[in-house]
Amino acid sequence: MKSVLLTLLAIFSLSLINAQDFALKQLENSPRHHEWVEIPSGDRTLHAFVAYPEVNTNTLAVVVIHENAGLTDWVRSFSDQLAEKGFLVIAPDLLSSFDEMHKKTSDFATGDAARSAIYQLNPEQVTQDLEAARNFIANDPSSNGKTVIMGFCWGGAETFRFVTNNSEVLAGLVFYGSPPKTFEEIQKISVPVYGFYGGNDQRINATIPETEEWMKQAGKTFDYVIYPGAGHGYMRQGDSPAATPENVEAKDQSWKRIVGILEKF
Repeated sequence: MKSVLLTLLAIFSLSLINAQDFALKQLENSPRHHEWVEIPSGDRTLHAFVAYPEVNTNTLAVVVIHENAGLTDWVRSFSDQLAEKGFLVIAPDLLSSFDEMHKKTSDFATGDAARSAIYQLNPEQVTQDLEAARNFIANDPSSNGKTVIMGFCWGGAETFRFVTNNSEVLAGLVFYGSPPKTFEEIQKISVPVYGFYGGNDQRINATIPETEEWMKQAGKTFDYVIYPGAGHGYMRQGDSPAATPENVEAKDQSWKRIVGILEKF
């Protein structure tokens, strides 16, 4: 029985690796400059991936918050694709210094192990790490000093949460992430929030009407689009060679919207 379980675990882990082969290949073929950086965050070290655009002027900096499986190859690939559009990008690894055995996402044996660890993080620590990443990239010599934050799934929820705590960013782009749970938190938001949702994701979409009403009552900007037929995680799923047409369409339309929003700043 033990050998069978080990075999199944190996197959599962291999499938996770293969599932993002397309992302790793995209990164390896990218002509853009990438760096791994270490940023002080309290008494901890925050690891982060930085992707530089090939431009001749200083540019807007974007903080990208990963999904609940941590800083994966796909999140880095997305960051590089965003740099291709002309923006400076940092993707912090919020599993940095999780414990003595796990200093970053790649130290976890499986995506499930990383996912389990994500939900043990202290929310205040996450905010501290995101602010450390934002401050770092805002002060990069190639940055124009302006920052926007965006995230996916768990990272979408953390994007929504971050803009209730920080007024330095110019906007939050929330991809299929849960909203703040109280009207009091909504009232703290001081920047526009742009939502991106898949039509076949009622777990998240069921929260939209109340969020929209609260944002309206508080006088906040909540501009969102629901993409028909797309599922949860459609930005990642839409990049896969095995993607459904609906996820590809939602991803492509979202890219146009992302660039249009960021170009405002």
